Amino acid sequence: MGITNSNKELSAARIDCGGSFQVRLSLTAEPDITTNPTDIVLILDRSGSMAGSALANLKNGAKAFIDIIDEATDGSQDGQIGSGSRIAVVSFANTATQDTQLITSVADLKAAVDALTADGSTNHGDAFAQASQLLAAPSTNARVMVMFTDGQTTTGPNPSPIAAAARAAGVTIYAIGLSGSDGVDAAALEDWASKPASAYVAITPDDAELEELFEDLARNIVNPGATNVVVTDTVSPCFRITSVSMPSKGTASLLDANNVQWQIDELGVAQSEGAVLEFTVQHIGPCSGTVEVNEAVSYDDAEGNVVSFPSPELEVDCDIVVLPEICPEPVALTIDGCEDALEFDAGSLGLESLGRIVQLSVTLQDVCPNRRVALAAILTEVDEAGVEYQRGMKTVLIPAHTRDTCQDVSVRCMKFVLPESLSVSGEEGTICSARNFRARFIANYVDNGFACCSEVL
Repeated sequence: MGITNSNKELSAARIDCGGSFQVRLSLTAEPDITTNPTDIVLILDRSGSMAGSALANLKNGAKAFIDIIDEATDGSQDGQIGSGSRIAVVSFANTATQDTQLITSVADLKAAVDALTADGSTNHGDAFAQASQLLAAPSTNARVMVMFTDGQTTTGPNPSPIAAAARAAGVTIYAIGLSGSDGVDAAALEDWASKPASAYVAITPDDAELEELFEDLARNIVNPGATNVVVTDTVSPCFRITSVSMPSKGTASLLDANNVQWQIDELGVAQSEGAVLEFTVQHIGPCSGTVEVNEAVSYDDAEGNVVSFPSPELEVDCDIVVLPEICPEPVALTIDGCEDALEFDAGSLGLESLGRIVQLSVTLQDVCPNRRVALAAILTEVDEAGVEYQRGMKTVLIPAHTRDTCQDVSVRCMKFVLPESLSVSGEEGTICSARNFRARFIANYVDNGFACCSEVL
C-alpha cells in the first residue's frame, strides 16, 4: 500500500524567546494491495451537522477513494474491485447501518454513498461495532477501517473499547476528522486510530479538502511498502536542531544545525508498519510572533511514493510590549503617478516656543500573571551646579497579562515635551546647547490579593 500517512507535529504551540520544543516526524506504510488483498470498511458520518457542502464533499471523496482502489487492484476502472480485495460502507447517525456488505461492485458501493442523507446525532460506538462485525468473518485479507466524522459522540456506547478490540484483532484504523460546527474531538480520534496516532489521523477545518484527503489515502493504500526511504527535514533559520533521538526504525543523523536526515531500509513491506523520529529544536531569533518551523521537508524512496508533510506554526513570544501613548494622527497625501511635485496645506499648527522631545522606555522584570502594575516615570533637568528641576511625571497603569509564568514587560514611548524656554543650560534662544536630564522610575503592583480579616464574634 506504500506510505499511507505522514505527519509532522510540535510538542508546544508557544515558546518564549530562546525556548526549545520537540519535533515529531511519523510515517506509516502498508504492503502492496495487489499481492496482499485488503478488506476495507468506509465508516461515514451522516449526522445532522454534515448537512450541506460537508456531505456533498464527503460523497465525492468516498467515491474517488473507491475508484482509486478499483483501478489499482486490476489495472483499470472496470467497475469491479480486483485481486481479492473488497470494500464495505457503514454509515452512522443515531445508529449505524451496514449500507453494503464487503463487496466488489463499484456501482453498488457508489449507490450506497450517494444515498446518504444528513440527520440525527452521532453514534461512533455503534459505527465501530457494525464495521467490526463485517470484518469478523474468517479471512486471510488484511483488514482496514477508515472512520470519518465531523463531531463528538452524542449517543450510544463508548466507542473507545470497541475500537481498541478491533485494533487488538489486527484491524488497522484510520481516522479522518472535519472540524465542523460541533467541533471534532481530536483526542478521541487519536485514541481510536492505530498507533502512532500522528500517522493514522488527519483533521481538516475545510470540507472542500475532504475529497483530496480521501484520494491521498487511497493512492497511498494501493502503493507497495516503501524501501530505501530518505527524509531530510530542514528547519527555519530562526531555529537550530540541538539533539536527535534514536528513531523507532532506521537511523537518523544531524547534517548541520538546521538539517536532520532519516534513513529507513524497509517500511511496511510485509505488514502495516509505522515509524517515528523525534528531535529537539531551539529558537535562536530574531523572528517572533507566528513562525513556520519548516523551511522544507524532502522525501524519497525506491518506489516513487509521493509524500508531503504539514508545515506547523509556532508562536514565539520574545516579550510583552505596552505602548501607553499614541502618536499623533498622520495626515494622508498622495502624489499622482505623473506629478513631479506636490503642494499640500496641512493646516495650522501652533508652536509656542522652541523645544525638544524626550522619549523614555523601560522593561519591568518578572511581572506575575493577572496583576496590574502602576508605573511612574519622573524626569528632571540638571543645571551646571547639579541642581535638579522638575520637568514632568507620567503615570501609566500596565494591564495584567495571562501567561503561565512571570514575564518581562516592555513599556515603550513615554514622551516628555521640553520647551527651550525652560532650559537651565545657560544659553537661551537656541536648541544647539546641551541639556542634562535625569529619569527615575517607580513601579508597584496594584493587585496584591489583600483582604480584611473577617469579623469573629
